[in-house]
This record gives sequence, structure tokens and C-alpha cells, in this order.
Amino acid sequence: MFNLRDVSKVIQGILMSHTKSVQNPDSIQRLWANEVSRVFGDRLINLDDTKWFTDIVMDLLGRSFRSSLEFDDLFGEKKVIWSDILKIDAAMRLYEEVKDMPKLLKVMTNYLEEFNMSSSVKMNLVFFEDAVLHLMKILRTLRQPRGNIMLIGVGGSGKQSLIKLASYIYQMEFKQIEIVKGYGVNNFREFVKEMMFTTGVNGIPIAFTMTDSQILSETFLEDLNNVLNTGEIPNLMLSEDKDRLQNELRTVITDAKLVETNDLCNELFLARVREYFHICLCMSPVGDDLRVRCRKFPSLVNCCTLDWFS
Repeated sequence: MFNLRDVSKVIQGILMSHTKSVQNPDSIQRLWANEVSRVFGDRLINLDDTKWFTDIVMDLLGRSFRSSLEFDDLFGEKKVIWSDILKIDAAMRLYEEVKDMPKLLKVMTNYLEEFNMSSSVKMNLVFFEDAVLHLMKILRTLRQPRGNIMLIGVGGSGKQSLIKLASYIYQMEFKQIEIVKGYGVNNFREFVKEMMFTTGVNGIPIAFTMTDSQILSETFLEDLNNVLNTGEIPNLMLSEDKDRLQNELRTVITDAKLVETNDLCNELFLARVREYFHICLCMSPVGDDLRVRCRKFPSLVNCCTLDWFS
């Protein structure tokens, strides 16, 4: 199932590029192929569907783009990858095609070493091809406003480790709930509320990661479904929270030279939450839980980039 959100995601992905990194028709065709593969292709769950998808992409490239690109140029041994990781410290972070794999591996290894030096919990990751591709997919999602992702794979396939590394590369806060005895819906909502204040008021990006083992109540998912869809949870903010929100947002509104009203405060807060609050879900496809949850909470599929760890 697809909707217009997906089409807009493709356009949003293409707009992440710059004239410096896309200088000829060949580049824009490769960029388009990358974006449709990330938005549509990554949702498909078996090889038959993937082949059907790549056939359509090649057909469209030939008919609509009059492209001379071959299948192997995009989906063969060297898969098409776009990222801004190679020049992340530059004044202008270019979203560009990664053609130099040894350089990419070197950059990622450097980041991993820096992470291990700064963190008490060390990660020993091996960057084989699939791990690299998954990390690129996570980075692409986190760099976008409203970039949320659902990673689907059995336990122990490295989903949380890659999100941790990706959030470190982009200097985001990596957050998870700490489950203690008696942890319930109210604790979860307070935790989410604090993260919303951090992102919506202070503009600090957060990669909030949640695994299916942390879903103690389906209400957790219902709340996340609302955040994914609209950026807010109904009846979450009390009157004192709204006062705090207006007081703390005042400087942001003044800096933007806007006129302060209640509606504007709410709109600005929501827009900032949706831009900086990234929800990363780690789900297992084993059993019926994932199927049932996706049916009950459609935003888990509609508003998330999907990435299958097979």
C-alpha cells in the first residue's frame, strides 16, 4: 500500500541534493533511482517483488528519462548509494553519490573509533556490505525533517547499534526508555513529553529508539502513532505545560520576528517537534505481532521509512 506521502518523500529526497553534486542528467537519474528504491523498494519483502520493482525502474528510466543506464549500474555489484557522510564536517554538507567505497569504509571506521572513545559501552561493528547499506538508509532518514524509520529484523541483527552510530555521526541525542518495575503509560508519556520539549523548544534533535520488547502496553504504540501522524498526543499537555511552552518559546518567536499568539506558539512547537524528533522503531517480523500492529496503527507504515534486515 502506498499513498501521496511516499511520492512527496521521493521529491523531498531529490531536493536534498545540490547543483554541485548533481551536474548532469546521468546524476539526476541515479539520484531518482536511489530515492524511489529507498521509499518504495525497501518496503518489499521478497526477491520476486524486488525484481518486479527494479524492472519497473529500468523501464521508466528508458522510457521517461531516455537513460542509457544499465541494470548493473544501479542494482548490480555496486549498488547506487547517496549520502552526505563523506564531507559531513564541511561548511556545506553535500548529499552526493558515494562512488569511493574504500573512502566510505574509512570514514565509518573513524566515526566508530570516535564513538568507542567517547562511550562507556563499546561497539565492535564489522562494516560488511549490508551493514554499510543499512547505515546509509538510517542516515538518509535522520537527515530529513519528519524522518522516522522502522527497522524490521530478528533480534541481534544490529538494528540498535546502527541507529546509535548514525545518531552519533549526526550529533543527535540517542534516547531509549529505561524499563523499571511498575513502568507504565504515565511514565512513558512523561518521557515523551520531555523529549518533545527538548526538540520543540530547544531544537535539539533526538533519535528516540524503541524495540518491540519495550512495548509494555499497546497504548505506547498508539501514542507514537499519533506523534508520527500529527506530531502531538491528544491531552498530553496540561495547562502548566502550555504556560512553560509559551515562556520558553518566546525567544525563538522573537528571533524569528513573529507576532506571539497562542496558535502560533502551538504551530511552531509542533513544526519543530516534527522536524527534530526522529522515531526509530526496531521490530521483529517473527510471529503475528508486527502484522497486527501495522494494521491497528497505520502511521507505523505510512509515516516511516522501512528497512528490512534479512
